[in-house]
Amino acid sequence: MNCVKLSLGMLVLISSTTLAQPKKLTSKSATATTANSKMNNFVETLLSKMTLDEKIGQLNLLTPGGGVATGAVVSTGVETKIKAGSVGGLFGVIGVDKIKQAQELAVTQSRLKIPLIFGSDIIHGYKTTFPIPLGLSCSWDLNMIERSARIAAIEATADGLNWAFSPMVDIARDPRWGRVAEGAGEDTYLGSQIAKAMVRGYQGNDLAANNTLMACVKHFALYGAAEAGRDYNTVDMSRQRMFEYYLPPYKAAIDAGVASVMTSFNEVDGIPATGNKWLMTDLLRKQWGFKGFVVTDYTAINEMIDHGMGDLQKVSAMSLNAGTDMDMVGEGFLSTLKKSLKEGKVTQKQINDACRRILEAKYKLGLFDDPYRYCDASRATKEVLSTDKRQAAREFGVRSAVLLKNNGTLPLKKTGTIALIGPLANDKNNMLGTWAVSGDFQLSVPVLDGLKNVGGKKLNVLYAKGANISDDTVFAKKVNVFGERIAIDKQSPDRLISEAVETANRADVIVAVVGEASEMSGEAASRSDISLPGSQRRLLEELAKTGKPLIVVVMSGRPLILTREFELATSMLHVWFQGHEAGNSIADLLFGNHNPSGKLTMSFPYSVGQIPIYYNHKNTGRPQPVGPTQKFRSNYLDVPNEPFFPFGYGLSYTSFSYGDVQLNKTTMKPTDKLTVKIGLSNTGKFDGEEVVQLYIRDIAASVAQPVKKLKAFQKVFLRAGETKDVTFTLTTEELKFFNNDLKWVYEPGDFTVFVGGNSRDVKEASFVLAK
Repeated sequence: MNCVKLSLGMLVLISSTTLAQPKKLTSKSATATTANSKMNNFVETLLSKMTLDEKIGQLNLLTPGGGVATGAVVSTGVETKIKAGSVGGLFGVIGVDKIKQAQELAVTQSRLKIPLIFGSDIIHGYKTTFPIPLGLSCSWDLNMIERSARIAAIEATADGLNWAFSPMVDIARDPRWGRVAEGAGEDTYLGSQIAKAMVRGYQGNDLAANNTLMACVKHFALYGAAEAGRDYNTVDMSRQRMFEYYLPPYKAAIDAGVASVMTSFNEVDGIPATGNKWLMTDLLRKQWGFKGFVVTDYTAINEMIDHGMGDLQKVSAMSLNAGTDMDMVGEGFLSTLKKSLKEGKVTQKQINDACRRILEAKYKLGLFDDPYRYCDASRATKEVLSTDKRQAAREFGVRSAVLLKNNGTLPLKKTGTIALIGPLANDKNNMLGTWAVSGDFQLSVPVLDGLKNVGGKKLNVLYAKGANISDDTVFAKKVNVFGERIAIDKQSPDRLISEAVETANRADVIVAVVGEASEMSGEAASRSDISLPGSQRRLLEELAKTGKPLIVVVMSGRPLILTREFELATSMLHVWFQGHEAGNSIADLLFGNHNPSGKLTMSFPYSVGQIPIYYNHKNTGRPQPVGPTQKFRSNYLDVPNEPFFPFGYGLSYTSFSYGDVQLNKTTMKPTDKLTVKIGLSNTGKFDGEEVVQLYIRDIAASVAQPVKKLKAFQKVFLRAGETKDVTFTLTTEELKFFNNDLKWVYEPGDFTVFVGGNSRDVKEASFVLAK
């Protein structure tokens, strides 16, 4: 990279290429170079004063755990370690007062007064909770996604924090894996764009500002490819697949200046990521040029023991040797590195380098200038859960939802009687979604309140629960580990359904709100059966028998199998988990205050047997042709090869028509730019937005290529009856791939370009890339 500003305003890095070809420094780069020199001088001076124990202490990240007693910010053990200089940072401490108390321990009672960093899982908003990241990704709105991170940073820093364990950029093709809720779906290109947007949003233009957060891209690497969709499970794939599909979003975050990286729990090439030198040093630092610090995930070093890598001393030394800098919770570094140094298993330089990187992060955050710059109680009062943030949550919810089916029943009129039915229709506990660690679910707006708020006085809303999320008490106990998310009603399932049918028969239309409880997805929430629980499917069957229009609103943290529900529904709206303003944003959509514009970022299967399923698959040597199933072709006997809902799919209350794909040339030289143009018309009665998606296919290459690869998209607003030409520009950069030597190359030959509203329904044109 050439004089790239790292951490958005603090440090300039000059690559070997730049050093080999000196250029006159601009005033901007000269200023950054001066800042870099000042930081180096400061950090080296501080390092020279530190004892070995203090250096190892900076590598120790702790959480108080077990709650915080009145009058004390942390437990006695953690307090003692802070005073001894044996803690580099804390997480799980929330609020200005508590964070300030902990910081005071470090800067007034430790020998060198080195400040702590304070982190948290700020995944989709902070105390104001936004839609889950998978939902946000379905907006295909990069500016909005960046703004969601920017708002979260403003709110979290106002409450004392300066480090977000986000974004999670793991590519995921298996919806059984619960953590798909935290990512951006199955596509490499879109995931990379979202990774950059999130980093920009959190870190802003100046990490030392009091309203920007240090971001932490995770989980490096390949965590989303866990076998069988089972969390923490083994990952095994070729290097070519890694580089082509799974690694680019991490690289995008690095290129955007992300200041820290979190390791993944899984193994890579047979070695757990936390102790994998090829991953953490050869790739991340040497090849990609990352200059920030690497932190483990929760006790990831200790877990290498169960991976079969050795005892705590051995795996701790292995992790430091690999390039891991900070140990989250496990304290393997704190308890073993001194001994390993004496035995020659680690070097003083490795300890110094790890410590230096953490001190540099604190310097960039401005903590040495003012350890309390994030501890302004007046900012917390103004910013936390403020009206503008609630308004933003509502907007983000509207733009994240995906309309899957509409037979003319939507949008609803604000008159007549609606039967609002379902276990998630009046349930504050499940509106926020997974990993809303700082969100108060009691402040959320349930759908019942939203319909009343938006529908107005002429609308009559009847409510019945209709079913439990699940009737299985054993399953409910597993889901309810963080509090009640599946409430088993005192009434019998039959009585609940009977009441729901009675209510439906008194209404003009039914709105059924069904899906997962919030903790049925997320970390350690893998599911082998991703269909709707039987209690809810039975409810929909009975409601459909009434003959009333049935609008099904689905909440979940993953793609579900919805084939039967789709048949029963008159209309279907997938809303994910929308956060604090869920009820209001869902009502805005149902009543047409806003037109749905979301598009799926993960494929929805017909059957769990199709998983993993994704649009950019390869063709095989015996592809199934269009038409009837053929013997000795790659297919299933009982379901189609294709997903039920394809990647990029999503409807609108209006309709869009695509013209033919037009190219400015059919033969492209390597130095040329290819212009791709298509006419888009709004042929319906509503104004609306359409996500126009461009895919390519390399027909013949030295490495087998997927049937389609997303390479560009635009979100286009059209008024009813309006037509616009949508134009894209392609260069050889969009035609490149990783070959078997892991070189990023393009090859001359035939290409097809596809443009459409999803990965399935496209128009196409062909061109040749000349030599």
